Amino acid sequence: MTGSQAKAAAGLLSWYEAMGVDEAIGDVAVDRFAAAPEARAETQAKSRASRPDSRPRSAQPSARPVSLDQVTTLAELEALVAQFEGCALKRTAKNTCFSRGSDTAKIMLIGEAPGRDEDIQGKPFVGRAGKLLDRMLGTIGLDEASVYITNTIYWRPPGNRTPTALEIESCAPFLARQIELLSPDVMVLLGGAAAKSILNVTEGIMRLRGKWKIYRNGDRDIPTLATLHPAYLLRKPEEKRYAWRDLLMLKARLEETRS
Repeated sequence: MTGSQAKAAAGLLSWYEAMGVDEAIGDVAVDRFAAAPEARAETQAKSRASRPDSRPRSAQPSARPVSLDQVTTLAELEALVAQFEGCALKRTAKNTCFSRGSDTAKIMLIGEAPGRDEDIQGKPFVGRAGKLLDRMLGTIGLDEASVYITNTIYWRPPGNRTPTALEIESCAPFLARQIELLSPDVMVLLGGAAAKSILNVTEGIMRLRGKWKIYRNGDRDIPTLATLHPAYLLRKPEEKRYAWRDLLMLKARLEETRS
């Protein structure tokens, strides 16, 4: 490699880092400097042909678009989301992270976006933040069998960056239908990004948390509580006292509905 090629390669790597690229997703390495456009296309075609399509049959592109009104179960909606090509994040993600928990739960938790561990496993909140969330729920007698967990978007943003408003908007119709199909009695919004997008407000999470709000879904008004994101609590454990107060509010509301 010549000096100019090394300099160009270093610049390319710096650009990748700035864009949030933190792992390779191709099976075949491509020399972007040596390969002509035709050769690059041929290499990429061979790479795609050499690896089987790992998507489930239900996730294959549909010949006809399906209206969300025609979707009557969460399983059908998950298959539809897996086919969706309208969010650019899907092209850089390994897996679609649709949900975790019980499809019959009456408590729905909504976070911001999948992270690295979630992208690998194809489920929301399975990394360090997810483990903390499970412990938090356990303190008030809840577990994975009694809640339903999802995010505002279904694919990991590169480098775990904050999703853009356009990316959240592209997934919003699916999320609204997801809420409608689950029909929860209570929703919990994890973090400021989820709270702002779901409640359509501009206040920060410290102003929003600890207060019951109403989310209008179809013909239902769903009591909704915003709280701090577990990932934030990992960075600032001293703020757990606020999350604990919110959990107690959630516990009290659940006890009221059961009585």
